[in-house]
Amino acid sequence: MRIGFGYDVHRLVEGRRLILCGVEIPHEKGLLGHSDADVAVHALMDAILGALALGDIGKLFPDTDAKYKDADSMKLLAQVVEIMEKNGFALGNLDITITAEKPKLSPFIMKMRENLAAAFSCDISKVSVKATTEEGLGLAGNGIGAYAVVMLEAGN
Repeated sequence: MRIGFGYDVHRLVEGRRLILCGVEIPHEKGLLGHSDADVAVHALMDAILGALALGDIGKLFPDTDAKYKDADSMKLLAQVVEIMEKNGFALGNLDITITAEKPKLSPFIMKMRENLAAAFSCDISKVSVKATTEEGLGLAGNGIGAYAVVMLEAGN
């Protein structure tokens, strides 16, 4: 077994869509980034790559490469899942915590879990997504962050 941890944060700005775990969330602001800035999926990809000791998403999908401009992070995740499988691993389970003051994410959590389970072709029971606020501290409404932990199992 291998365990990986990932973290990402992006600033909220006007004129961008807010995408988390492949779900578009209605909000007056979105996350600033080279790709679609899906912080939850970025943290998850970093956790997988970390568990495999293969670096991070900046190494794999550099923000200096124009082909990743406005990229769909779920499609990038598919590439990371393929790398995971080629290295002989399968998902044991994953756990993501998203930190955001606004908007409230609870109505979207199940769809996020479904999207991620589909990306790994696994049962939804292996996928946990949670949301919390920072009680006005930390990012304090200026951004959204995400933490991800994965357990990978050999033998795929």
